[in-house]
Amino acid sequence: MTSCTPTDGPPDLLFLLSWASHALQTEHAAGLAELGISPRAHYVLAQARTGDLTQREIGERCGVDKTTMVVTLDQLERAGLAERRPAPTDRRARLVVVTPAGEQVLRQAQQVVRRIQDDLLATLPEQDREVFLRALLALVGGPLANTSPYAPGSRSGC
Repeated sequence: MTSCTPTDGPPDLLFLLSWASHALQTEHAAGLAELGISPRAHYVLAQARTGDLTQREIGERCGVDKTTMVVTLDQLERAGLAERRPAPTDRRARLVVVTPAGEQVLRQAQQVVRRIQDDLLATLPEQDREVFLRALLALVGGPLANTSPYAPGSRSGC
């Protein structure tokens, strides 16, 4: 790894987190591509799993704009992984329901994610794994909670 960290100061946290994020996103996208879906499609399927969320609600949870959400759902429907159904309480809204084929792909996608996470954590000493995860959770649940693209109302989460 090439480092942009100054030799006379502390590690550059922004650089390190960006490097790690890019590497993990690349591996995630490659693993999901083998299943025929993108990370965005994976997140949408995961949110839709309950079958009680509208297209708009899922888009908000994933931080996806309306146009991107329509394109993503069109792709999922063409692949037979999800369906849009009229919402019983609002005829203009559409619930997103994961099909049995979508459930199977979602289970496989979760195995991909678990493998990536397990492989990464296995590179750390065992006593550091829980500490690392707790520290990340504290950051994303605290000072970074409203700045993430995955925060509610963001535009580019999935």
